[in-house]
Amino acid sequence: MYGERLIETALVITIAAVFGFTSASVAEQKSATRETDKTTTQKFKEEGVEVSQKIKNYTIRQRDEAVNAAKVGLADLDARIDRLERKLEKNWNKMDEAARAKARAAMTSLRKQRNEAAEWYGGMKHSSAAAWKDVKKGFSKSYDDLKASFKKAEREY
Repeated sequence: MYGERLIETALVITIAAVFGFTSASVAEQKSATRETDKTTTQKFKEEGVEVSQKIKNYTIRQRDEAVNAAKVGLADLDARIDRLERKLEKNWNKMDEAARAKARAAMTSLRKQRNEAAEWYGGMKHSSAAAWKDVKKGFSKSYDDLKASFKKAEREY
């Protein structure tokens, strides 16, 4: 029991560190996620496609708009990942060891993909005009991959 709780705590701390949550950002996240899940899911479906498509169509002159669209898309995914994490924490004691291992692996994969998307996002903010096409393509692909992985994890948990 103590070992399981220790693992749970370590998992929560790791997630907080990976996503850079502070007490202020957690409060902001909670405030931002008060919409109903159904509304948010529909919004995500609509905006998820738009984010990726918008970014693919932006020129270097529209960098600020592209960066803002990426920021909004990532913030939405962050909030959804946070909700999934809370759901897993709530059900942790009901899960058998195999389910826990699978959940840990899924969350680790999501964090890795989220970090990759963040790297491309940073590249969008600072890329040269010559690299713009590759950077926005890289971000769009990493964002789409993250979104697909999240949807899969959401269905499973």
